[in-house]
Amino acid sequence: MKSSEIRQAFLEYFNRQQHEVVNSSPLIPGNDPTVMFTVAGMVQFKDCFLGKEKRSYTRATTSQKCLRAGGKHNDLENVGFTARHHTFFEMLGNFSFGDYFKEDAIKFAWEFLTSSEWMNIPKDKLIVTVYEDDSEAYALWNDKMGVPADRIIRIGDKGEKYNSDNFWAMGDTGPCGPCTEIFYDHGPEIWGGPPGSPEEDGDRFVEIWNLVFMQYNRTADGVMEPLPKPSVDTGMGLERISACLQGVHSNYEIDLFQHLLNAAAKILNVTDTTLASLRVIADHIRACSFMISDGIVPSKEGRGYVLRRIVRRAALHGHKLGATEAFFYKLVPALTEIMGEAYPELVKNQKLIEKELLKEEEKFAETLEQGVKIFDQATADLKGSVIPGETVFKLYDTYGFPVDLTAMVARDRDLTIDEEGFEKAMNEQRERARAASKFSVDLTAKVELEKDTEFTGYTDLDGQSKVVALLKDGAQVSELNDGDSGIVVLETTPFYAESGGQVGDSGELLAEGVSFAVTDTQKDGANHLHVGLVEAGTIKVGHVLGAKVNKAARAATELNHSATHLLHAVLREVLGDHVAQKGSLVDAEKLRFDFSHSESISAQQLAEIETRVNTLISANTDIVTEVMDIDSAKEKGAMALFGEKYDDTVRVLSMAEDYSIELCGGTHAKRTGDIGILKITSESGIAAGVRRIEAVTGMAAYQRTQESDAIISEIAGQLKGNRDSAFEKVQQLVAKARQLEKELEQAKAKLASSAGNDLAGQAVDVAGVKLLATKLDGADPKGLRDLVDQLKNKLQSGIVLLAAVNGEKVSLIAGVTKDLTGQAKAGDLIKLAAEKVGGKGGGRPDMAQAGGSDPSGVNAALELAKDWVAEKFA
Repeated sequence: MKSSEIRQAFLEYFNRQQHEVVNSSPLIPGNDPTVMFTVAGMVQFKDCFLGKEKRSYTRATTSQKCLRAGGKHNDLENVGFTARHHTFFEMLGNFSFGDYFKEDAIKFAWEFLTSSEWMNIPKDKLIVTVYEDDSEAYALWNDKMGVPADRIIRIGDKGEKYNSDNFWAMGDTGPCGPCTEIFYDHGPEIWGGPPGSPEEDGDRFVEIWNLVFMQYNRTADGVMEPLPKPSVDTGMGLERISACLQGVHSNYEIDLFQHLLNAAAKILNVTDTTLASLRVIADHIRACSFMISDGIVPSKEGRGYVLRRIVRRAALHGHKLGATEAFFYKLVPALTEIMGEAYPELVKNQKLIEKELLKEEEKFAETLEQGVKIFDQATADLKGSVIPGETVFKLYDTYGFPVDLTAMVARDRDLTIDEEGFEKAMNEQRERARAASKFSVDLTAKVELEKDTEFTGYTDLDGQSKVVALLKDGAQVSELNDGDSGIVVLETTPFYAESGGQVGDSGELLAEGVSFAVTDTQKDGANHLHVGLVEAGTIKVGHVLGAKVNKAARAATELNHSATHLLHAVLREVLGDHVAQKGSLVDAEKLRFDFSHSESISAQQLAEIETRVNTLISANTDIVTEVMDIDSAKEKGAMALFGEKYDDTVRVLSMAEDYSIELCGGTHAKRTGDIGILKITSESGIAAGVRRIEAVTGMAAYQRTQESDAIISEIAGQLKGNRDSAFEKVQQLVAKARQLEKELEQAKAKLASSAGNDLAGQAVDVAGVKLLATKLDGADPKGLRDLVDQLKNKLQSGIVLLAAVNGEKVSLIAGVTKDLTGQAKAGDLIKLAAEKVGGKGGGRPDMAQAGGSDPSGVNAALELAKDWVAEKFA
């Protein structure tokens, strides 16, 4: 069976078992700070398992795109050199959210794998493992499924309790439980033993499916609390099951990879498709293409850094195979051919993927070209034939050289690298990163309530509601007293909780003798948390409070939110369909919109964007909100925000007669004309491939215009003109300043030339070489550089060292005529001189410069030049 047929069969089987077929989520987890990438099929359902999110179905099945190349889950260094490690892979999974449990999960898996209607794998080719204490799972396999006892292996703990290959945990906290794994036996001709044996690391027995039985919630202090509704999470690697069913041992031999390997071999003009470097390239094109398609671009940090590292690793392996120009991006069409039908986003974004890969590959080509030079500099003082681990790490961390590159260059020079020292430095960095990582959170910190908060704020900004929970210092309490800071949870509320970039509402909760100032509103699952301070009285659970939203702040926020939708649509029209939202902040004062775009935006484009948005605003059309099912919303053309989770029923916001159609749960103005005007206040790049626009609307935009007018009037007054002539007068002033600067430079050049004539005569003979070492008070560094060039010309053969003091700063310039650079280099002289003035410096053999902070050492710096020249030419 082809891999595509296996994928489809899996989804079809579980669909027949009443599972909802759910699309793969992006590689960037939506609203989940605990993982860098989507590493498993269950990631998009995490809140379902935690009970924070309720969906219309209790059974689901997916083919999830996953990435393990950064953070805790990192297989990168093994990729290409083993049969089954990948950066990108597809995980087939079926999930139960409090519906079926162990018996059905085991029955479904066994039927799909062994029945003649589905995969038809011989039962004697499969063995299973269970957690040592999970007698229930053991009995189900043995009694219900008929698996012989000698083909069921109990796997115990490794040291502490629950530390077992057959006990699965989402993280240090959160849902967890025992699991049962299904292994495929490749046969006795392959070395290796069954799981739990001394030879388990061999390749004969391969895990193909893991069934996790989530029945506990581990708290931050290690307590295992039984889940109220035990659930099931399973995962089976498509690549692994494809290898079993296609009768091959390595994942790289399946149809998916053979297509990519053959394409890569053709591009690189090699014939052996089993080369490890070719496997690396075939694996990496999948990871890189899906990352870019999901909105990640190469950068210096975070997810973008992981992408950059993978691209460069692929480029390096291409270099090893003889590539002399960019090649990696040429593999994208082959990938879309084999995977585009299952993942149409690849086809849609093909041109963008090719563009980003080519750009990054060309950048790395420059790095490779400079690599030998930097390598030689880093190892210039090397003693022995082993490059220290610290040096290897510096090349990797500072200059972006993979260890492979350093090792390759080292081999060419009969050197080796200290791998152990490098790993030590890497581990120290990982510890620092882990300590500072933002990808950790206590998953058990949540409000325990039976019902969700009902939001009434789409239509009402006032209301009355009962208090259902109170929190203080992170714990639920029965009352809040005067002066207490805390959180109030109401049965119903008009307060909008921060979501989708729109800030939470502020306002008041009131009753007779009671006042609670709401400074923010946040969400915990489906509960709205009113954050603030008790200004008077005591609030108790069960009290009824009046809720009053700050109407002015809400109204201003709505104008900015509606304008953001128009801005997004206009950006896509002006800059291209590749524009996708990367973040936003909408409050009462301004709007901030981050979006994908790899080039700076010209002033002309920015003016056009602003004009188009304001044209749409001035048309004063209705802003229409409709509630419909998700499929109808997609048919209508609604754009979903990247990485956001949506319920089956969604709110669709249409603006400017369907010019902008987006899914949005926020609050908005009634008509576009309410926005008044949009004024862009700034545009900048905030990361590689990500731009940011900030703007104001309504009265804030009007005030911004007034302020600009006042500034122009002030400038005009200073220039003794009016608003109409101000620009012309500024131009004249700038032109005059440039002319004066030019004349000043010419005057300095004449003075330098004159000084050069005088100074050249002060040169002394040291060991047969002309040396001029002197101090020039008040000279600037540029003037010194020009003067050194002139002095070298006048001396024809000689060495110059000039010093200047400006306040507490010292400038040093050294020059050596070219006939002498074989014996004496300016860079060596300047380094010694710089030490005397408390500074550092460097440069070319014929010209070098330095700066320092100790003027008292200038004379000593100039004196050492005589001894240095005497030593060099003795």
